[in-house]
Parts: sequence; structure tokens; C-alpha cells
Amino acid sequence: MAQETEIQEPPAQRHTSQPLAPQGRVPQVETPTQTPPAQTPQPRPPAVSERDLKWREFRSRNPRFRMFLIIGIVVLLVAGFFLMRYFSSYESTDDAQIDGHLNPVSARVSGHVQKLLVDDNQYVQAGQALVQIDPSDYQVLVARAQGDYDNAVATAKAAGVNVPITTTSTTSQLSSAAADVMTARANLLAARQQIEAANAQLVQADANNVKAQNDLARYKQLVSKQEISQQQYDQAYATAQAAAAGVDAARSGVAATQEQVKAAQGRVASAEANLRSAQTAPQQIAAIRSRAQSALALVEQKKAELDAAKLNLLYTTVVAPVNGFVTSRTVEAGQNVQPGQEFMRVINLDDIWVTANFKETQLRKMRINQPVTIHVDTTGNDYKGHLHSIAGASGAITSLLPPENATGNFVKVVQRIPVKIIFDRGETKEHVLRPGMSVEPKVWLR
Repeated sequence: MAQETEIQEPPAQRHTSQPLAPQGRVPQVETPTQTPPAQTPQPRPPAVSERDLKWREFRSRNPRFRMFLIIGIVVLLVAGFFLMRYFSSYESTDDAQIDGHLNPVSARVSGHVQKLLVDDNQYVQAGQALVQIDPSDYQVLVARAQGDYDNAVATAKAAGVNVPITTTSTTSQLSSAAADVMTARANLLAARQQIEAANAQLVQADANNVKAQNDLARYKQLVSKQEISQQQYDQAYATAQAAAAGVDAARSGVAATQEQVKAAQGRVASAEANLRSAQTAPQQIAAIRSRAQSALALVEQKKAELDAAKLNLLYTTVVAPVNGFVTSRTVEAGQNVQPGQEFMRVINLDDIWVTANFKETQLRKMRINQPVTIHVDTTGNDYKGHLHSIAGASGAITSLLPPENATGNFVKVVQRIPVKIIFDRGETKEHVLRPGMSVEPKVWLR
């Protein structure tokens, strides 16, 4: 309730009684004092609602409310901080799907499909038979190739019998000529070594001669000054003469050894000529050996044809290249097929990954091997993985018709970069996930 201020009127001023005037005198009457003016009214305070009064009363009765309010605000701030930290600790996108290898199965030989051994969505193992092509024609080709191979082997054996007979008659002549060549070469090598020894002796003789001539020059100066005897000078002179003669003898030895080397070279040339003459004798052996080698080459050719026929017979049974599930089957029993014609595809669910198209602004803190949580829409489960690699270009660049930003009016568009995410070991062993399923990867940045 609004309180109003009451204005109190001032009380009437009391008049004091005056003493009576003496007789014969007129009493003097005092005029009453003038009453003060009334006080001005004070302004009314603002009105307070009943809700505010109850709130004030609640606060006065609960003194701990302010403390609880502060604690609540602090809790909200801490929760907001951790939420902000959590939402900034990862990058996610819904533009992602599971990818895998779609291994095509095609024919390697032509023929008539005899049996179809699998059906769509069937799990097969690597090497398991999928389609059987009629092998009759290829069995005939194998038998023919086997006969040709056996004939070539027999011909090669007959050609090889004459080779050792002809070889024996000329072996001794060739051996003798080869031995003469080896002996002549050994003599040539010895003569060359003698040249090296003679050259060394010549160098030694030159050195001794230089020393003797120098000593003679010094002794000549000393004998002219009579510092040494004439006998010592004569001895030095004789030594110098002997050293000079030694140099001449060494040079003669070098010349003699050079002549010996020339003679040895002549003997080597003669022995080699004899060897070449002996080698002309076994020309018949060379011809026989050539025919034998030709027969062996024919054997190898027929062997290759036999192996090719066996391979074509083996290819009539089409097998699975990898473990996986059969899909997109287009072949039927009784159908005629050609090499390269696709029969079906086998999806290897043991080797699948996630291709996530993140915005380019989301790649700032992404690094290789960062952990990833992969939520699959189909199963509703989360799987663990890690970031394997980032594509070398955006999806727009690798598309069939890439954009030409240099023409027309350019509008900046945030590009998306494909990122490859691999499941951790053991996450896909149940073969529940399929290529093409939508997923939402969450890459943990820290």
C-alpha cells in the first residue's frame, strides 16, 4: 500500500492573560502573533509492487540465496567453457560415405558358359570357382600341343648325338694349339718382366753415375787446393769412370731385353695363328651344334605353346580374385562369352574405408593418424578409425568438368577436400558395413 504523508496543522498559539489595568485606565490589548505559513507537501516515493515486496521479503528470510546464485553462475560458466572446448576439439561432416574396392571378374578366354556356381550377394573366398566355361575345346588344344612338344624333344635328341663324335676328332689339335699360345704368352710376360728389371738397373746405374760425377767434381776442387791427396782424387776419378761404364752396360741390357720381348711377341703371334688354323677344322662341329641348338629352341617353343594351352584350359574356370560378396552379376548359364567380358563384381569388405569431404576451412588442424569416431547411419553404431591421408586436390578440380574461374563473374565458394579415413584393425570383421553407406566421421583434433 502506498504510504501518504499527513500534513499536520500547527496548533493555535495561546494568548497569555494580561494583568488588569488600574481603574480609570483603558487596558491595552496586545495583538496576537501572526501564524506561520503552512509547510509544503513532500514528494511521494515511487510505488512498490506487491511482487517486489515478496521478493525482498524472500531475500531477507533467505540470507544464503546470494551465495547459491553466485555458485550457480560459476557452474554455468565452467560448463560453458568445457562445452566450448569440447565442440572445438573435433571436426565433423555429414558429406561422407564408405568406399571400397569393386573387383571386376571377367573372362580371359572365349567359350560357352557351362555352369554358374554363385549367386548375387553370396560370400566367396579368394580362389573359389565362380563360373565354369566349357573346357572341351581347350582340352583338345592341350593334347595337340603336347604331341608337338614330344616330337620336338625327339628331334633335339637325334641332333645332339652327332655333336660329341665330331668334337673328339679335333679336340687334340685345338688343345695343342691352345697350349702353344699359353706358352708363348708366358714367355712374353717373362720378357716384359726382364725389361722392367733392366730399366730398374739402368735407373740405379744412372744414380750411381750422378753421385760419382758429383764426388769427382768436389775432389777436383779439393786437390787443386791441396786439401786431399792425389791418390784420393785418382780413386774418385776411377769410380766415376766405372759408374759411367755401368750406365752404358745397363742401357745395353735394356736394349737386349727389348729384343727378347719382340721375339716373344712374334712367337705369340705364330702360336695364335696356329690356334686359328686349328679352329677352322671344327666348322662341321659348329654346324652340328647349330642344328642341335635349333632343335632345342624348337623344343622351348613347343613347350611355351603347351604351357599356353594349359593356361587357357585353366582359365575356363573363373575364380574369385579376393574374399568378398558377389554383386552386379550379369552372366547366365548357356551364355557365350568373349575375353574381357565382365561377369560380376566381388566387393572385399575386409578392405573398406571412409571418404569424407570436409570443407577447406576444416582442414587447418587436421593431421595424419589423428583418431576418428565414425558414426554409421545404417547400424547406429560408432566405429574407431584414424585419418590416413588428404587428397591432393579438391573434388571440383578432379571432376569431369572442372570450373573455370578465369571466365565470367567469379563467386568464391568454400571447396571440399576428400579425406581418407581407415577403420582400425578388427572394427570391420563382422562384415556389416557396405560401400556407399552414409557416415558421419568426427576427427579429434586434440
